[in-house]
Amino acid sequence: MACSIVQFCYFQDLQAARDFLFPHLREETPSGAPRRDPSKSSWEDDGWGAWEETEPQEPEEEGNSCKTQKTSWLQDCVLSLSPTNDLMVIARGQKAVFLVPKWKHGDKGKEEMHFAVGWSGCLNVEEGECVTSALCIPLASQKRSSTGRPDWTCIVVGFTSGYVRFYTENGVLLLAQLLNEDLVLQLKCRTYEIPRHPGVTEQNEELSILYPAAIVTIDGFSLFQSLRACRNQVAKAAASGNENIQPPPLAYKKWGLQDIDTIIDHASIGIMTLSPFDQMKTASNIGGYNAAIKNSLPAMSQYITVGSNPFTGFFYALEGSTQPLLSHVALAVASKLTSALFNAASGWLGWKSKHEEEAVPKQKPKVEPATPLAVRFGLPDSRRHGESICLSPCNTLAAVTDDFGRVILLDVARGIAIRMWKGYRDAQTGWVQTVEDLHDRAPEKADASPFGSTQGPSRVAQFLVIYAPRRGILEAWSTQQGPRVGAFNVGKHCRLLYPGYKIMGLNNVTSQSWQPQTYQICLVDPVSGSVKTVSVPFHLALSDKKSERAKDMHLMKKLGASLKLKAPNLDLIETEIKELILDIKYPATKKQALESILASERLPFSCLKNITQTLMDSLKNQELESVDEGLLQFCANKLKLLHLYESVSQLNSLDFHSDTPFSDNDLAVLLRLDEKELLKLQALLEKYKQENSRTAVRFSDDKDGVLPVKTFLEYLDCEKDVISVKRTGEEEHVALGSFFFWKCLCGESSPEDMCRALESVGLSPQLLLSLLLSVWLSKEKDVLDRPQTVCCLYTMLHLLSKMKVAVEETWDSQSVSPWWQQMRAACIQSENHGAALLSAHVGHAVAAQISSSLAEKKFSQTLPGTEPEALTDSWEALSLDTEYWRLLLKQLEDCLLLQTLLHSRASTRSARVSALQAEPLPRLSVKKLLEGGKGGIADSVAKWIFKQDLSPEVLQCANKERDAENPDEPKEGITGGLFGVPAVETDLGATPDLLQLAYAQFPCSLEPGVLHAHCCWEYVVQWNKDPEEARFFVRSIEHLKHIVNAHVQNGIALMMWNTFLVKRFSAATYLMDKVGKSPKDRLCRRDVGMSDTAMTSFLDSCWGLLQTLMEADVSRDEMPVPVLDTEDAWLAAEGPTSIVELALEQKPAHYPLVEHHAVLCAVLCAIARLSLKATKPLSLFDSKGKNAFFKDLTSIQLLPSGEMDPNIISIRQQFLLKVVSAAVQARLGVAKDKDSSEEAAATPLEERDWPALALDLAHHLHVSEDAVRRHHVGELYSHGADHLAEEALLQVRDKEVLASQLLVLIGQRLAHAVLHTQTREGLELLARLPPTLCTWLKAMNPQDLQNTEVPIATTAKLVNKVIELLPENHGQYSLALHLTEAVAAMSLPPL
Repeated sequence: MACSIVQFCYFQDLQAARDFLFPHLREETPSGAPRRDPSKSSWEDDGWGAWEETEPQEPEEEGNSCKTQKTSWLQDCVLSLSPTNDLMVIARGQKAVFLVPKWKHGDKGKEEMHFAVGWSGCLNVEEGECVTSALCIPLASQKRSSTGRPDWTCIVVGFTSGYVRFYTENGVLLLAQLLNEDLVLQLKCRTYEIPRHPGVTEQNEELSILYPAAIVTIDGFSLFQSLRACRNQVAKAAASGNENIQPPPLAYKKWGLQDIDTIIDHASIGIMTLSPFDQMKTASNIGGYNAAIKNSLPAMSQYITVGSNPFTGFFYALEGSTQPLLSHVALAVASKLTSALFNAASGWLGWKSKHEEEAVPKQKPKVEPATPLAVRFGLPDSRRHGESICLSPCNTLAAVTDDFGRVILLDVARGIAIRMWKGYRDAQTGWVQTVEDLHDRAPEKADASPFGSTQGPSRVAQFLVIYAPRRGILEAWSTQQGPRVGAFNVGKHCRLLYPGYKIMGLNNVTSQSWQPQTYQICLVDPVSGSVKTVSVPFHLALSDKKSERAKDMHLMKKLGASLKLKAPNLDLIETEIKELILDIKYPATKKQALESILASERLPFSCLKNITQTLMDSLKNQELESVDEGLLQFCANKLKLLHLYESVSQLNSLDFHSDTPFSDNDLAVLLRLDEKELLKLQALLEKYKQENSRTAVRFSDDKDGVLPVKTFLEYLDCEKDVISVKRTGEEEHVALGSFFFWKCLCGESSPEDMCRALESVGLSPQLLLSLLLSVWLSKEKDVLDRPQTVCCLYTMLHLLSKMKVAVEETWDSQSVSPWWQQMRAACIQSENHGAALLSAHVGHAVAAQISSSLAEKKFSQTLPGTEPEALTDSWEALSLDTEYWRLLLKQLEDCLLLQTLLHSRASTRSARVSALQAEPLPRLSVKKLLEGGKGGIADSVAKWIFKQDLSPEVLQCANKERDAENPDEPKEGITGGLFGVPAVETDLGATPDLLQLAYAQFPCSLEPGVLHAHCCWEYVVQWNKDPEEARFFVRSIEHLKHIVNAHVQNGIALMMWNTFLVKRFSAATYLMDKVGKSPKDRLCRRDVGMSDTAMTSFLDSCWGLLQTLMEADVSRDEMPVPVLDTEDAWLAAEGPTSIVELALEQKPAHYPLVEHHAVLCAVLCAIARLSLKATKPLSLFDSKGKNAFFKDLTSIQLLPSGEMDPNIISIRQQFLLKVVSAAVQARLGVAKDKDSSEEAAATPLEERDWPALALDLAHHLHVSEDAVRRHHVGELYSHGADHLAEEALLQVRDKEVLASQLLVLIGQRLAHAVLHTQTREGLELLARLPPTLCTWLKAMNPQDLQNTEVPIATTAKLVNKVIELLPENHGQYSLALHLTEAVAAMSLPPL
């Protein structure tokens, strides 16, 4: 209730606006690049000058001034904010920035309004002109649906050239007026206000423009119509380009102000009518003794100027003394539309270029002369110079600032100064007008005041707001002679904005249809980047001693201070607070005081109760007419809550212990379970508790059942004798339920007494049931550790069910009881499955007992002779609720087992855990599983498998163990069947047993094929989030291969390919085709989104997927489409379609197209794995083959067929030979290309047989397979692996060609041995050889050999093999014989 400053808007990027208006203040980014200009949308628009302006200033003396200017720059700008807060203009020089509000989420999650740059640019049209003043005027809408609301905002800008230009929010020029050839000093606006009293003259809307020696006033109605017409004209011209609508001219008056030296600011007071006495006095002053007056009182427009000589001048212009002028510029606007659309809009519409526009000579419009207007009187002070004037909202007062640091308050009607403030140099002023709220008036006697009745008119108070930038303080003063009512430290670089107008275009009818949300005054803080407004309550104007409101506020402050004191004597504090609250007069303040007392944490319960009771007694002792009904009811409600708190606290503090012994047999009887069912339930809960204790972290809470009275009152609400819980969070709900019921559940308080106490105060059974279930479900660990709490819950539930409006006796057994439905709904939504399952068993038992008793009563009424003992305890009446309970129990049991599995952890010793695997799994509930659809269960297990990173073999082995012939025999664990599982995953703990239980519990939802499908999808989804984790994709392909049904396999593979793979695969293809080799890491990350090693693994996995897809397409015709079943308990599941259902909806893949992609993928894998260079993969295919790539695999594409281009065949053969060479080199070469780090990062794929793969590719690429085999044999011999070459040689068909190739290889070996070793024995041997053989050997190049260190005996075997292969009539047979002799000679030992 005090004066306050409220922050209502922020700036999104005020520094960008500053950098645009002050380029020399622009800060450089850490990289050295300057900040972007907010007016530029792309780097091409930046001029070189913009970069040059960012150079730092050289002289050190300018450093401090520049630093100061970085914070005080807003003082040098022209600033205007629309009163509807929908547009802000900041201008300096020739530039301007238009800021528009946007709603954004703040740091605390709440939506906040931020000003963002909407438009920025230069406004000058003539060279050298600068902005001197600006206004943002909202214009009212003329539409029926939004009458009186703001439609759009017009920006009015005054320039040093004398022009006044009007713009839209987007910077489009609407109108330009030259009404005087001097610079524009100030723009001010007045909009329509409803007169407060019948005697007040109704003021017209106007825009006033101040020049150094003249003032121009434009009629508001004329301006409103012209601006609307111009805006419509611009919109139509922009749409069609040929509209020519002439806007109406502006009507204005122009006064030449005389007898005054300088004018700085002005205020247009409006039309005023003098009283007869003032008329005679004025006539006497002007005309003397013989002056004559008219019978009718004259109407005059009053203007006040501030400046020098006089310091304040008062001007009066008689209405009707001059005719309004019509503007000529507005008439010329329409003719300009077809050519240039008046200056700035031409470039926007694009009708003329800038050079063509400059070529048109500019002609200034005719300027009308001003009508002379002499100053009537003023405040003469030759040494004082006025700086600004600010008119009050009621047009009765004005605040004037001067160069002496004074703020002077003027009485506008009398023309005198009535108050002066000192010490406010460079002050900025504004006004706040506050209207009294009639409901806040204190009830007074009828003769006290005419305002004592709430039917009286609302009073209005005016407060003067002064901002002193030198001191950084903002003050609010009550006028005329009132005290200072508020002061705030706000900083030294702010700007105070007071528009003094609202929405233009309203009248006495439209202004009443909608109250505009306008602000009166605001403070712009550039340091914090915020906009604040000042709020002053009306009662601060009532500063006299008789003001009851002021006295009450004083008592409230005193009460607040008393509540904060730490007094040792609580009785004194209680007495003082009672006196204070009884002294308060206003009922609203009295209620506020009681609320603050009850919200205090320092007062004990006894004090709160006594204070409330005292206030209640005092109200009851007063006369009924003077008592506020709302306050009396409020006290009664709070007292009722306090009595409830007292009674519950007393019951919880009693020493109550139940002596009834509790055993498992008692629990079975209570829950209506046999021994086997109870053992099964206990085993389930024990496993759940063991696994849950590993994951849950619980802090000790010693305050169970204790709730502070302050919190208790905050949670509960009492209205019309009914106590309800306020809308609070889950924690508050649990705290309240714990206060009521936890002691009863632990057996430490009487359940009967508690239920009786709660029912007596009007708490509904439904609310109590909700609180009971909240505390039971939230304290799951305590409940599972204390089995006796189940008996207490049974007792509490039974007592609550017997309350009125709980279970009605007229309840039909074939309908659903809302009471039990509420309990089942709580269990369904709960994520604490152990507590939920126990509460469901208890609820089922209580419901069965009540329904049995009701049925027994009806049965005994129909058969009066039957004794009640004839009905046994085990008999249970059939009802619809019973079936719902059984269904819920089955669902909770399933959910409990599933949650136990998801909590279990296999202690795998994996190398590292991804951040994606470290994310916690969401807790399950029956509701979530029902909303998850048919695939919800398998999806949850798949997420857990991904988190544990279990291999498909583990899942398969767990399923085989379940399907074993003797399930009743004790299991030896899963390790016996895990011979194929890697050793890293053998330490699985209890996971296999839980998996087997889950398989047995969900035979349909966790069918192996379904589970593998969900795991496959989960892994690929997680891989897509982080493609660097290549092992996820590898594991996904493993799960895909384990899917047995080919229909599901086909659909999953197609979905994976279309959703995640084809885009990356095409990007990798085009990248490798562009660089012609395996790309580097930087290029892979840029184009494919992963590293080079990850891309290599990605291509391998894609290859595996395509091969799996081909196998599935082959075998799908032999398999039936699977039928997807669901367990009976989960038939009601509705939600998203499961992955398996989506997979079955996929069309069959087109085998030739899949094979086509598989060939490409194999080529890419070979290039990446073998580091092949100068190989473009797409060059291996013709145009048809290229066009078929990356198309939908289910579509039929035009693929290559028939004869191929020999050039392409040649390129393919060269590629395959490269593959074989690189493969042999990688296997047998000395230099290893792969370092250890790459081997560690590589995917754990088996070593591929690349030569065999090359042969397979040769078959698909129509390349001679024998050529590839011969090249393979030659490469093996070249590397010296003669034993491997002899095995490969057996597969070659054309042995004769191979023999010719091997002869060259033999010659290279002999040439190296004879010619390049330069030994004496070698030279002697060379001399003995035939000349033709010597010449042939010298032509051989041994450098082509990969391994020259081959024994001569091995070469002799090779020569003999060649002679066997060559026929005797072959042309090189004789050469082979000579080689035989040479090798034999070299084999002989030297003599």
